[in-house]
Amino acid sequence: MSTDAAAAAPAQDETRQQQSLATAAARNLATTTKTPPQMQGITSRWLLRMLPWVQVSGGTYRVNRRLTYAAGGGRVSFAKTGEQVRVIPPTLAELPALRAAADDADALTLLADRFTRRDYQPGETLAAFGEPVTEILLIAHGKVNAVGAGKYGDDTVLAVFADGDHLGDQALADSDSLWEYTARATTPVTALSLRAADFAALAGQHPALHDAIARHQADAGQSQDRHGQAAIDLSAGHEGEIELPGTFVDYELEPREYDLSVAQTVLQVHSRVADLYNQPMNQIEQQLKLTVQALRERQEHEMINNPDFGLLHNADYDQRIQTHAGPPTPDDLDELLSRRRDSKFFLAHPRAIAAFGRECNRRGLYPESVDVAGNRVPSWRGVPMFPCNKIPVNGGHTSSILVLRTGEDNQGVVGLHQTGIPDEYEPGLNVRFMGINEKAIISYLVSAYYSVAVLVPDALGVLENVEIARPRD
Repeated sequence: MSTDAAAAAPAQDETRQQQSLATAAARNLATTTKTPPQMQGITSRWLLRMLPWVQVSGGTYRVNRRLTYAAGGGRVSFAKTGEQVRVIPPTLAELPALRAAADDADALTLLADRFTRRDYQPGETLAAFGEPVTEILLIAHGKVNAVGAGKYGDDTVLAVFADGDHLGDQALADSDSLWEYTARATTPVTALSLRAADFAALAGQHPALHDAIARHQADAGQSQDRHGQAAIDLSAGHEGEIELPGTFVDYELEPREYDLSVAQTVLQVHSRVADLYNQPMNQIEQQLKLTVQALRERQEHEMINNPDFGLLHNADYDQRIQTHAGPPTPDDLDELLSRRRDSKFFLAHPRAIAAFGRECNRRGLYPESVDVAGNRVPSWRGVPMFPCNKIPVNGGHTSSILVLRTGEDNQGVVGLHQTGIPDEYEPGLNVRFMGINEKAIISYLVSAYYSVAVLVPDALGVLENVEIARPRD
C-alpha cells in the first residue's frame, strides 16, 4: 500500500464510524438563539440623568441676573514657539482694569509686546508681602502659592495661582497698591512681567487704555456687594424713627441667552434589508436604537466640552480652584464644596475618582457610598460622585472634577430641551422619514436638541489640574 493510501485509511474509518448528524450540519436547519446588536461606548450618562430639564418652547432660554459691575477676572492665554512665550493680545482684556479696552486690538498688541519672560524655581519668591506692586505678572505655566500670615504667626496658603492667572494687575489702576500676600513658586514657573511704569507710559499714548482704566475706576466706585452686584441698600438693627434707605434691584441690560444646540445624523437602511431580514428583530428599530445611544453620548460630551455652552468652559473663574498638592484630596473637595450651598453631585472622570480613592486610603478614610436610583455610588460629605468619561484627561496626567447645584428654583444648573417636537422618539429627540432614493435606500433624519445653562456663577465649581496618574511605589 502506498504512503498516501495508508494516510487516507484512518480518515475514511473515522467517517464511517460517525453515528449521528454533526452539529455543524445541524445548525444549517436550526434557528440560533441571538442577542440584539451590542455596542461598546454606552455609559451611564449620569449628567443627563441627574440634571433637571427645563422646557424651552421658543428654542431660546434667557438667564436674567442682577446687574454686576465686576468684569474681567478671567484667564489670559499664551502662544509658545520654542523657548519664546507671548501673551495673546485679545486675552489681556481679561484683566479687570483692561476690560473696556477689549475692542482696541492695536493697543492690546502693543501692550503684549512689552511683557518679558521670567522663570522661577520651586521656592522662589515672585512678590513679597507689604512691598509696593511695581509689576504685573502673568502665569504662563506652573503653580504659585499666595502665602499670608496665619492667626498664630504661621504661614497660610491663601490661594493657588496656575496657568493663565494674573497677579498685581491692581497696579494698573492704583499706583500706590501693596502686595497683600507673598507669591511663592511651588513648581517651576514661567511668567511674563510688565512694569507698572511701562504701562503708565503706554496708557498716556493710547486713549483706549486710559479710558479703560477710568471706566474700571468708575465701576469700582459704585455701591456693590461682595459678588460685584449692584447693592441693595438696607437698614438693620436701628431704633427709633430713622429715615429708611430707598432702593431698587437693577438688572443686566444684556442677559445671556442659550439657543438649543443640535446633534444630528442620517440613518440609512436598504429597503431589501428592511423587507427580507426583519425577523425575528426589526432591523430599522435596532439600527435606530444604537444610533440614539450614540447621539445621547455625543449630547453629554457637548454639554461638558462645547466651547459655547459646555460646563467646563462656562465655570466662573472665581469658582475654579487648584489642587493643593496635585492628586485630588479630601481637602480639595472640601474647599470645592465650601464655595457653594446645596451641592447636588460631583462629576469626575473614572480615573479621577480612583485617584481620590487612593488619597482617602492613604489617610485611612473610607467615604460612604450612597444609593442613587438603585445604584451604589461613591460620595464625599454625602454628595454623590458620578463617573463621566467625557471629562477630558489632559496629556494622560491631569483632569478636572466638577460639582453642581441644580434646579431652576435653586438657582443652579439646568438642562435645556424642547419636548413635543414633530415625530418625537424620545424627549427632545425626533426621527423624521426623509424618503427612499434611487438606490432603494431608506433615510431617516435623527436629531437631538439640547443645551445646558448655569443660572448663577456659584452653581458650578471646578477643581482643575487634578493629577490622576498612579504614583510609583
